[in-house]
Amino acid sequence: MLTFLALASVVLLGIVPEQSQAIVIYTGWERHALVGSDIRLSCSFFSWRWTSEDVTFSWTYRPDGSRDSISIFHYTGGVPYVDNKGPFRDRLEFVGNPGRRDGSILLKNLEFTDNGTFTCDAKNPPDIVGRPSSVRLLVFEKVPIQAGVITGAIIGVVLGLLVLIVVIYYLMRFLVARRVFSLSVSKHGKKKKEGSQQRQGPVPPADPSKIKV
Repeated sequence: MLTFLALASVVLLGIVPEQSQAIVIYTGWERHALVGSDIRLSCSFFSWRWTSEDVTFSWTYRPDGSRDSISIFHYTGGVPYVDNKGPFRDRLEFVGNPGRRDGSILLKNLEFTDNGTFTCDAKNPPDIVGRPSSVRLLVFEKVPIQAGVITGAIIGVVLGLLVLIVVIYYLMRFLVARRVFSLSVSKHGKKKKEGSQQRQGPVPPADPSKIKV
């Protein structure tokens, strides 16, 4: 009887599926690109388990001004699939490395109409519970420089203040050292003069009898 119960326990434990854990997916936040250029949209994930052979990646796209998302790419069973009816059917390439948990895609020959939100989802069985991550793509004729100008100005101001503080610090040290040196020299010279006078003593008055008439 005990043997039967032990065998039953082993069978039941073997049937119970391995408990899944949460998976964390990462993409960029916002990307800028020029019309006609190519851009890589990165997607990776964190999982406590080893990378499964059944790892999957999927990308969806929601154009600006639209509420609906469309599937544009899927990776499963070791094979990448590009949607053959979507706007990127001839302009999307899989450049990721699933073995390294990389599900990145490359969009080619960008157009103004490509502006929108791209969402990546990944599964690493048995870890299949996770929140997809999104990145927004903005396509310009010329990449805006406002952000770069502002960042450069801030960095320049900070560096300028640091240089000014350093210059003031060393200038103050120089002035203080010069003042201390001057006081030291003045004090030393005064003591030397007083010591010389003490060694010479007072001058004796002349003897009237020795003064020639």
